[in-house]
Amino acid sequence: MCGIVGLFLKDKALEPKLGAMLTDMLITMSDRGPDSAGIAVYGTDNEGRAKLTLQAADPSVFSGLAGEIEDETGVPVTLRLIDTHAVVDLPEEKMAEVRKTIRSLRSDIRVMSAGEMIEIYKEVGLPGDVAKRFDIPELTGTHGIGHTRMATESAVTTLGAHPFSTGADQCLVHNGSLSNHNSLRRKLAREGVSVETENDTEVAAAYLTWKMQEGATLGEALEAGIDDLDGFYTFVVGTKDGFGVVRDPIACKPAVMAETDQYVAFGSEYRALVNLPGIEDAKVWEPEPATVYFWNH
Repeated sequence: MCGIVGLFLKDKALEPKLGAMLTDMLITMSDRGPDSAGIAVYGTDNEGRAKLTLQAADPSVFSGLAGEIEDETGVPVTLRLIDTHAVVDLPEEKMAEVRKTIRSLRSDIRVMSAGEMIEIYKEVGLPGDVAKRFDIPELTGTHGIGHTRMATESAVTTLGAHPFSTGADQCLVHNGSLSNHNSLRRKLAREGVSVETENDTEVAAAYLTWKMQEGATLGEALEAGIDDLDGFYTFVVGTKDGFGVVRDPIACKPAVMAETDQYVAFGSEYRALVNLPGIEDAKVWEPEPATVYFWNH
């Protein structure tokens, strides 16, 4: 099962509504996966600044963290607490140093995402409940993806929820199952790309990260994945300025897309799209098997 949605805005006038539109789309998919949910939102360019989205089971561990980071590194940062997550704003060139310092200061904190524009929020629970906890409808941005999960290959945990992010401003959601994720996990480890959970979706995200580190574009990485990733899947992926979709060669998992002058939208089912503005005049189609679709700003 699982339900995935994505929205790529062409019309800047819609950017203040991105979080609300994604939330509505994902709530519509709730019955496809009731155990956990998550959303990745890409905001506007941060002009030399970057963001780390962090998660902790006990949010009290974030208390005093910004000051401790500055004491350790001399880098001034700000920290915005949202339920079990926190967003740290920092100079882009200090990302690696600050991330390493956080790991040494708080071993129980996990990084959900890192980059100039991306923020990822995910937790156990229904999409509506997760969105309310993190004020997702209030988020603005240029594009985003979401996932509501029915756990089949790993436990119901926050870290097992989607989206997964394994590179700067990169994320992926997945409907389906990979059969060769364990061998890929070992291969990625040899290439220096780490995977933290048992979820096969994180392996797929890490595979794309590795390909792009090797010089491939996102589109080229997705094309390579058609040969290298065994199983049945629909992926919706995000980068700093892009949004892509690909299905496996059999394409047994449901998927539908819509495009207007204002946006490109994806849903596991058409009902996820019915409340979008102008949907009645949109070009609507089912993405073809083993075909990469990609849009960028």
